[in-house]
Amino acid sequence: MATFLLELVSPERLLLSRQVEMATIPAAEGEMGVLPGHAPMIVTLRGGIIRVRENGAETERLFVGGGFAEVSPERVTVLADEATPLANLSRAEAERRIAEAEAALREVTAEDTEVKRDAALERVLSARSMLDAAQAA
Repeated sequence: MATFLLELVSPERLLLSRQVEMATIPAAEGEMGVLPGHAPMIVTLRGGIIRVRENGAETERLFVGGGFAEVSPERVTVLADEATPLANLSRAEAERRIAEAEAALREVTAEDTEVKRDAALERVLSARSMLDAAQAA
């Protein structure tokens, strides 16, 4: 079966670099399946789960807190703000992040920029996605 190179990089390290059959990534516009030969594009990621398929089966699931993905016909490079295998997610940590993010969102005032409001809201949504992923693990 045809494959492509999937690379997943977080600020700390290279988490994954290997040939895969398919990857599903949490693009900002919705879940996006990538197969070999995909049209080139760059997409923004939201908090969610990257699913990796090899040999006809799902082999890996990783939570990403946001970032970007560059897709080409032969390669997908994910530059994640943070990336964690689902098995390592903590429900307590996700709940703590939600509380902090919601508190920061409440502190945003009408005088703050739209960019600051959007960033605070994105932080809340990412933390909630982390909780959903932790519960699914």
